[in-house]
Amino acid sequence: MMRYPYFASSLCLDGSAAPAPIEYSVQRIVRFDEVDVLEIVWHGHYASYFEDARVALGEHLGIGYSTLYRERVPAPIKQLFVNYHRPLVFAERCRIIARLHWCESARMNMSYKILNAQGATVATGFSVQMFMQTTGEYLTRQPDFYAAFCQRWKQGQIPPSASAGK
Repeated sequence: MMRYPYFASSLCLDGSAAPAPIEYSVQRIVRFDEVDVLEIVWHGHYASYFEDARVALGEHLGIGYSTLYRERVPAPIKQLFVNYHRPLVFAERCRIIARLHWCESARMNMSYKILNAQGATVATGFSVQMFMQTTGEYLTRQPDFYAAFCQRWKQGQIPPSASAGK
């Protein structure tokens, strides 16, 4: 997958090597209500496809929306980018891959890749989620639960990839 400029941290703040991204993939089938008059997936649905993989990755790792809610740490999307390569059509199967990239700031950097049934790249992109206080101010350091997760990741205790719905 493409490395986006500010996802390129190869070193941790302490000078040690940054851990590899964590990858998770899900599969889905294009639904009728997702296609437009051209009989291809409407461009706005790709963000939802990214979300399918992002949510699954977060829940799999114990840092998903249920954890954010329990910890009272909102993490809204601050930035979203999509690069379209080829269309998907009704009833087509696809695989969505999400990658969580190492970052020691108070945010989560994810990249995405959607592949069609033939393995061709359909879309790529990235998102940045910022950790916030419930009052709406951005956090300046990682919340404790995420810092603990990152420590386990750095120590090699987090598997680098998994898939759901194979």
